[in-house]
Amino acid sequence: MSICSYENLKKIMFKFQPETAHTIAGWGLRAIGSCPITFNLLQKRNFIDSQVLRQDIFGATFYNPVGLAAGFDKDGDYVKATAALGFGFTEIGTVTPLPQPGNPKPRLFRLVEDESLQNAMGFNNKGSYHMIKKLKKLKFFCYPVGINIGKNKVTPEIEAIDDYKRLFRAFKDFGTYIVVNISSPNTPGLRNLQNEQFINELFKVGKSITKKPILLKLAPDMTASEAVELAKIAVKAGASGIIATNTTIDYSLSPRAKDFGGLSGAVLKDKSFEIFDAIAKELFGKTVLISVGGISDAKEAYRRIKAGASLVQIYTGFIYKGPDIVRNINQELIKLIRQDGFENIYEAIGSARWNFS
Repeated sequence: MSICSYENLKKIMFKFQPETAHTIAGWGLRAIGSCPITFNLLQKRNFIDSQVLRQDIFGATFYNPVGLAAGFDKDGDYVKATAALGFGFTEIGTVTPLPQPGNPKPRLFRLVEDESLQNAMGFNNKGSYHMIKKLKKLKFFCYPVGINIGKNKVTPEIEAIDDYKRLFRAFKDFGTYIVVNISSPNTPGLRNLQNEQFINELFKVGKSITKKPILLKLAPDMTASEAVELAKIAVKAGASGIIATNTTIDYSLSPRAKDFGGLSGAVLKDKSFEIFDAIAKELFGKTVLISVGGISDAKEAYRRIKAGASLVQIYTGFIYKGPDIVRNINQELIKLIRQDGFENIYEAIGSARWNFS
């Protein structure tokens, strides 16, 4: 699919409400996943297989560093199609123990002039049992899959650990890694769990239940020093990695923003990088770092990689630029890595930190 043809398709899709457009796109992705001929053709076109980009992380091979961020595939319905679009890995969820409808509609908005989105979805998903059924069908599908977990909205904050305990048990044998989401702005009280006591308890419980790597995803709406401190606490408690960042509630980033939900896309880019860079300055080389937030081209992806990211994730950029974005980023990353005199991505990761050592 050329960018020109996607621009034409986007004009049609953007006539629909964003959530309706997402549903329509989902139908197409399910079709790709269930049709071997289409899947193979798309994968041959989109998937970049180069030793320059290949990494072994969490006991799995990541053929390229560009993943689909959580929130797009909430129920694990599009895992096979994601591989056909060229992604090196995907992160499904956020999944909660019980199904829940999420917040009232409308709850997803395009900020077209900003190439951004604003969402107040509220962890709408079909629950852990549905996702497990999906994952069982992928038992022999060799592709890194992260599982993003969160508490149900009706679960009181004081009982939140019980929801995460149920989810660790449910997914202890599934996926490549598990991500704890306590940073979404769309579940009341969730971000209150970003504190030392809860994080320590969380990883103590998680590590007692599963041997899967457990990562913590942080919000961008705190000071850099606060983010660094929480990341350090998580790693000391047993986190195998840090993902930075989730969406932001800094509505000053766009004059078109509403006063609820979280902003993603281009408006988040600098804010997300600032938090990630601060965390990487402290923790690069001590844990796996994944950067997400406002990445839509190879230049920005490479900036995150040089700052210390082993992997990067996109979501909103995928909506605005289409499926070619993954192939384009990976092709350009190979050029950028070689231009800097590196033979592979391992050598590029954290290279900007050398000035600080």
